[in-house]
Amino acid sequence: MVQHLWVTYNDIHNLIRKSTPEIARSFNPDLLIAIGGGGFFPARVMRTLLREETTNKTLQIQAIGLSLYEPVTGTTVEKLGEEVIRTQWLGPETQKFLVGRRNLIVDEVDDTRKTLHYAVSELQKDVEKELLSYPEDQRAALREATKFGVFVVHNKKKPKLAEIDSSIPYFSGAEVDDVWLEYPWEATNIEEHDARAGRPAN
Repeated sequence: MVQHLWVTYNDIHNLIRKSTPEIARSFNPDLLIAIGGGGFFPARVMRTLLREETTNKTLQIQAIGLSLYEPVTGTTVEKLGEEVIRTQWLGPETQKFLVGRRNLIVDEVDDTRKTLHYAVSELQKDVEKELLSYPEDQRAALREATKFGVFVVHNKKKPKLAEIDSSIPYFSGAEVDDVWLEYPWEATNIEEHDARAGRPAN
């Protein structure tokens, strides 16, 4: 029987607030990249907190859309959970902003790590393509200056099906057991959702 854990907006906000000082100190991102749809709210909260914590008052958010478990037009039921589907990506102009910056990828949960692995590896490929537009003698320094990091609100304590290179800074608000996380933005009745929050239930 799968256990469910309901978490509130306040729970999530406080986990992000707890994590922000370390992220500001050790990574200090220039750009947040939210993985939709679960990464949108965490990225928006983190932007506010990082603007207070750092001197970067112009910190911006960009969005990418990746789907592993949600139905997407053109996919089959058999593919759910197996294949990461790209539904939205950075445009050519936005990709230019990745080069030479510290880019923090934000999502709500690290479950199998497939989605995060895909996001990091594909964004790194975009950087490599963009570097070709620079003079060859500048590329090594720009590559070195371009950093990616990852923040998730919840990291599930379970074997992962993909990995992120150890050179990528990784931050999580909390580690949780392998339960089904019920997020408030998925609720149709927020009062009922909040009343259930904080305790596992079948």
